[in-house]
Amino acid sequence: MNVKSRSKKVNKAWLHDHLNDPYVRRAQAEGYRSRAAYKLAEIDEAFRLLRPGHTVVDLGAAPGAWSQYLRRRLGAEAAGPGGVGPRTTLLALDLLPMEPIDGVLFLQGDFREDESLRALEAALRGRPVDVVISDMAPNLSGVASADAARMADLVELAVDFAERHLRPDGVLVAKVFHGSGYSQLVERFKRSFRLVKPHKPKASRARSAETFLVGIGPKAEANPRQSA
Repeated sequence: MNVKSRSKKVNKAWLHDHLNDPYVRRAQAEGYRSRAAYKLAEIDEAFRLLRPGHTVVDLGAAPGAWSQYLRRRLGAEAAGPGGVGPRTTLLALDLLPMEPIDGVLFLQGDFREDESLRALEAALRGRPVDVVISDMAPNLSGVASADAARMADLVELAVDFAERHLRPDGVLVAKVFHGSGYSQLVERFKRSFRLVKPHKPKASRARSAETFLVGIGPKAEANPRQSA
């Protein structure tokens, strides 16, 4: 079998699995932009992440399923079209464009760049953050060491942002990959949070290496809001 024929076979198998995935069908029926919404739903249920009045930052938000879940989960308490209101505040950021979601303020930019970080911090208007969720992941090259390094950089940025902006009882949820560099990321979380738990939702495909690290309660020495 030549490479082209093998590639077609793999693509056909993936498409078959995708179309028959119960979470894909459920997302289509319930109006979610992707099956990823159910990953966040499971994490939310397991750790009781979200409450009305929360300020939440969604990193790596596109195409928007996590932001959709946030908006629905927080319901009538969510802010108006600007994303910032007297109670709940929902902010989302991604390098890619995202179709608008009522009640979510979306910023398009590269989280690795200072300009995007400054825009996100300005949008917070000085509010401390209750929950940071990060579904960020690099474009994979297939070179394990390089991909692990790129993933570690994104997770490091998410942890750094969380350290500086979370409330004392705040939570960071970040996607990571099992494999090269995983244990180092767990240790990074443990240096920054009082409680660290890995969680692989059922909605995450079994063959996927992705899992999520949940860091609860930034340590005082890592959180300027607590040590100030």
